[in-house]
Amino acid sequence: MKTKLTRDKEQRINLTLLLSGIVFLNLLLTFIIEALAVVLIYNLGLIESWFMVPHASSILIALALISLFLGSLMTLFLGPFILKPINRIINAMNRLASGDFATRLHFNRRALKLNVTAELMDSFNSMAEALEKTELLRMDFINNFSHEFKTPITSIAGFAKLLKRGRLSEDEKREYLDIIEEESLRLSAMATNVLDLSRVENQTILTDVTVFDLSEQIRNCVLLLESSWEKKHIDMVVDFDEYSICANEELLKQVWINLLSNAVKFSPEYGCVVVKISAQGGKVTVSVMNTGSEIPAEADGRIFRKFYQADESHASEGNGIGLAIVKRVVDLHNGSVSAESRDGTTTFTVTLPENPA
Repeated sequence: MKTKLTRDKEQRINLTLLLSGIVFLNLLLTFIIEALAVVLIYNLGLIESWFMVPHASSILIALALISLFLGSLMTLFLGPFILKPINRIINAMNRLASGDFATRLHFNRRALKLNVTAELMDSFNSMAEALEKTELLRMDFINNFSHEFKTPITSIAGFAKLLKRGRLSEDEKREYLDIIEEESLRLSAMATNVLDLSRVENQTILTDVTVFDLSEQIRNCVLLLESSWEKKHIDMVVDFDEYSICANEELLKQVWINLLSNAVKFSPEYGCVVVKISAQGGKVTVSVMNTGSEIPAEADGRIFRKFYQADESHASEGNGIGLAIVKRVVDLHNGSVSAESRDGTTTFTVTLPENPA
């Protein structure tokens, strides 16, 4: 099976051969026309008395100019036909550069008989499709980002105005101040998550790799969220053996906190969250399962996108950044993360190599 590098190399060679063939064809046609002109001159008997002609050098210059003229004329007439596909590609690239990401290349069947033309068209259309998807993701990111920041700011401003007007009871003041504090912390957490996501997205090399106790780290993360799951009377099941891993300890801590906080958030009161760890074949697998509402089937492939929330009304707390951080950190460790939702439970499974190198 051909690798991508081999296919790209063959594509460049085919394109070079095609352009070389076009130049050769142009030269060949020019040579044929000049040869016919020489045959005509010979048949007229001019070559036999060539050196007797007083202005032979002038005639040679004239023939050279005629050859140049014929070559230019052929280029003028054949050029637009030969370069038509290239002009179409250039025009399509200009449209793409101007922001028209729906641009696609389409050649006729005759042109598609050449493998290089078909490959060029497929490559361009794949690039345009990828750019179109990126633009849609960018717009979705901006819309969700604006919505997530606007909501707590509006809430803070509204309750601050109520406090400013006065004539409120002490209970109302405390309630409004609690809301302002809660929304401020929400904004702070959102900003922190955005910064964390930006940091891990810009990170291409895994650094600060150490060997540490993975089981102990996860137990500590469970304790950090104790107030959240105790408030909902959730049964937190954390029962596993001791496992160690070679990884970035700080980054993996973000993974477990995000997965555990998600499990607690979407579990109903008196629900259950189960954390399991296993190891096999040089890999460590951590699963976090919670009872409660399932992830919609149509959202299954999008939950790891930035600012995506299965609840498109944004009624539930959260900002859709946590799972994007999880995905990026796991990718940096050469691992994988997946989600499975069925029978009233949702399970996130993270598989990591014991040594990311």
